[in-house]
Amino acid sequence: MSRPSEAAVRIGARVRALRVQRGLGQAALARAAEIGKGSLSELEAGLRNPTIATLYALAGPLHVPLAALLDDTVGAEVSGDGLTARLLDVHQAERMTVETYAMRFSPGAVRRSSAHGDDVVEHLVVTRGTLRFGPEGSPQVVPTGGYGTFVADRAHTYEVVGDEVAEAVLVVRTPTRTPSPDVLAPP
Repeated sequence: MSRPSEAAVRIGARVRALRVQRGLGQAALARAAEIGKGSLSELEAGLRNPTIATLYALAGPLHVPLAALLDDTVGAEVSGDGLTARLLDVHQAERMTVETYAMRFSPGAVRRSSAHGDDVVEHLVVTRGTLRFGPEGSPQVVPTGGYGTFVADRAHTYEVVGDEVAEAVLVVRTPTRTPSPDVLAPP
């Protein structure tokens, strides 16, 4: 088993702090994120390197953008399912968080993502290769140099088209919001 990185320890502490701040127990957050309680416990303790899928699963119920789980650390990287995402920038604009990521997809990679919440918008510029992405059932195919955007309020997919690496710049706009009472309810 590989040793967790300093980033994993920092991310675990951030997840725990956000969970506690919102009054959630580990079991409640794990259930809402649809991950194992043991996995969440290991992640919070800094014993497990988090995948991008796990972090996105946690970001939804915590009502924060992915960058908040990365402790807004520019240069932080997460990977999994043939995708590596590196945070390039994060800042607060009027009533929203704007995150910018460099994305690298392995040949044949398919990345499925759950809904990110109401009014979250993703903008993608493909810088290498071809990607099929967007809400399930209505994806768009975008080649090198192309641009696409969609509202990420439902499950969506990123898929490499062809046999080469694909790269892109992703900008995610997340409205500032507070957790709903049902998320904060004890189990």
